Amino acid sequence: MGIFSRLATLIKSNLNDLISRAEDPEKMLQQVTTEMESQLVEAKKQVAVSIADEKRLAKQAEQEMANAAEWERRAMLAIKAGDDVLAKEALTRKKEHDGLAAGYKEQWQKQKQAVDSLKTALRLLNTKIEEAKRKKNVLIARKKRAEAQQAIYNTMNNLNNVSAFDTFDRMAQKIDKMEAEAEAGAELHEQYSGDTLKHRFDQLEATAGADDELLALKRKMGVAPPEAPKAPPPQMRVEGQGGPRAAAPEPEMSKAEQDELTAALAELEAEEQREQARMKR
Repeated sequence: MGIFSRLATLIKSNLNDLISRAEDPEKMLQQVTTEMESQLVEAKKQVAVSIADEKRLAKQAEQEMANAAEWERRAMLAIKAGDDVLAKEALTRKKEHDGLAAGYKEQWQKQKQAVDSLKTALRLLNTKIEEAKRKKNVLIARKKRAEAQQAIYNTMNNLNNVSAFDTFDRMAQKIDKMEAEAEAGAELHEQYSGDTLKHRFDQLEATAGADDELLALKRKMGVAPPEAPKAPPPQMRVEGQGGPRAAAPEPEMSKAEQDELTAALAELEAEEQREQARMKR
């Protein structure tokens, strides 16, 4: 194989490859159906011309038959007039028209058969074109479905990429760090701004009420011991009657109050120790 033949083969192969890659199935199908519709229009025109020729031949055949009948009537008229020579000439003319009528009739029959064949072919072509249109719509739908599936597969492949998950993990760690820094800043702001002692007492008061409610509920359920009875009020004595007035005894604290006070003191001491430990850090 010569160099020019190889070069021509190379050029053809590259051109075919470019054409194959440039072909869009949807556009190609649309172009094919458009060309088929154009061919159908041209075929209809040709069939219409053939039908017109058939009708023209039929009219010419009828006209020649009418002319032959007219010359036969004239020959009969000449015979009645006793002019045989004129009658022969009329019959000769009738024969000519009979020949023309036979020729036109034969051509009309052939044209009619051709027109019938063309009509059948036209109906078949129309059916094929309609079938091609329906098939085109199905093929376009399949193409779009395949493109959608390919897009989904490409997206899934990108998600399966390790770098994408690494990015998610890295962002999660960064967000965790930001949250930790925000919590540390809030804690520092709470320690070095505002009254810390007042904040501890506020917490103590909030928890003290809850402890009282819990103790009352336990006493109502019979789980905790009942509240100790209150001491009777001290009796007042008038001086000069029965001796000097005795001093009022100090009221004793109930066990619940003692427990509550003990717990509050323990909470204060624990909070103070925690505060001292934070200050040392």
